[in-house]
Amino acid sequence: MILTLPLLLTMMRVAAIPVVLALFYVDWPYARQMATVLYTLAGITDWLDGWLARRWNQESKFGAFLDPVADKLLVAVCLVMLLRDDPGGMLAVVVAVIIGREITISALREWMAELGQRTSVAVSRIGKWKTGFQMTAIGMMIWRIPVLGIPIYEIGYVLLLVAAALTLWSMFVYLRAAWPIMADRRELSD
Repeated sequence: MILTLPLLLTMMRVAAIPVVLALFYVDWPYARQMATVLYTLAGITDWLDGWLARRWNQESKFGAFLDPVADKLLVAVCLVMLLRDDPGGMLAVVVAVIIGREITISALREWMAELGQRTSVAVSRIGKWKTGFQMTAIGMMIWRIPVLGIPIYEIGYVLLLVAAALTLWSMFVYLRAAWPIMADRRELSD
């Protein structure tokens, strides 16, 4: 395996997760804001590593595996730490919806890939919008404190609700696309 810049960026995103987590919980001035900056940089590398890998023709099987794992780990860890910090019923539902969708769609993609139908559940425009709202919302909620009187956490919370709605919508789109294959009653061959 050759260590390319896109792969290094993905690996750095994974390495950033425990640092974001630690900064979220330490009792230092501006630690949460530092966690937000690191989280934001990790989110930017999510876009950048894939763009560079395609542009420089440096795509790898390991990178294709690690990239979505890094994304899902970052989001899941941050959602759980936000829920632990503010354990409310609605936030718990939103976190369960988002993490549940990620598990469901990951399993669906894996299963479809085994059937040679991976392109049937390729990333959609709705999924990209969901990711944008979700990443922005989580960053704002980690930051927490108002900026110039603007209630950052509350805005992030509303954006997370939008992300949850887009999450359900995108899951429906993926499942609908896969349904003809899932509903096929023919036996699978070993």
